[in-house]
Amino acid sequence: MSFDFIPGRLPLLISIPHAGTQLTPEVEAGLSDAARPLPDTDWHLPQLYDFAQDIGASVLTGRYSRFVIDLNRPPDDRPLYTTATTGLWPETLFDGTPVFRPGMTPDRATRQRYLQTLWQPYHQQLQQELARLKAQYGYALLFDAHSIASRVPRLFSGVLPDLNLGTSDGASCSAAVSDALEQVCNAQQRYSWVLNGRFKGGYITRAYGQPAQGVEAVQLELAQHNYMDESLTFAWHPARASQLQPVLQQLIGALLAAGKR
Repeated sequence: MSFDFIPGRLPLLISIPHAGTQLTPEVEAGLSDAARPLPDTDWHLPQLYDFAQDIGASVLTGRYSRFVIDLNRPPDDRPLYTTATTGLWPETLFDGTPVFRPGMTPDRATRQRYLQTLWQPYHQQLQQELARLKAQYGYALLFDAHSIASRVPRLFSGVLPDLNLGTSDGASCSAAVSDALEQVCNAQQRYSWVLNGRFKGGYITRAYGQPAQGVEAVQLELAQHNYMDESLTFAWHPARASQLQPVLQQLIGALLAAGKR
């Protein structure tokens, strides 16, 4: 199985595509020394969002590392950003360092197998759950959860805001949802934030967020220093996480309230 899925009792699906750490034999054998610790993982997000099951959200989590295949990239590997980025089968780390040792990159046939056996099942489950929610409630809400180191000079200058909301420049959700999320951010003072800054939403947000068809989708990219160490050993910080989680709950609560039809 390429993912873990827990069905809920709300019209809400939380997608966590980049928390996986499993590797295929081909990828594990070929990783560079820099990539072997899996530095670009969205570490600890299932733990950070563990309240989601308690409130009744459905949760879909990828099991495999993005170094095998990136579940938040389009199947045709079309670039999502005009600036520096990584692809469906990443060959560089976020800092530009090679993912694989010379001559050890998985071949085309292997990568196509990953697309069929890992990428497609995740998206089929995502589609099925959104369809189920729409059939049961008349609409569906999708919250795509991500995190990244607060400093990645190759991707963005300076320090990333703490909370990076993406709605594909307003295309993936209604104005009511976007406004409600901004209200939550404005009501707190601990965390810096931006809407549709460097991270506007990846493939999942852009592909499935169709408010006119009853699916509201939002991406949240968190700066990792707010709940963990950003360098080896990427340790979880309970005190920091306990301060962040109430804000995450408020954002999800705002999505549930504003997205209701």
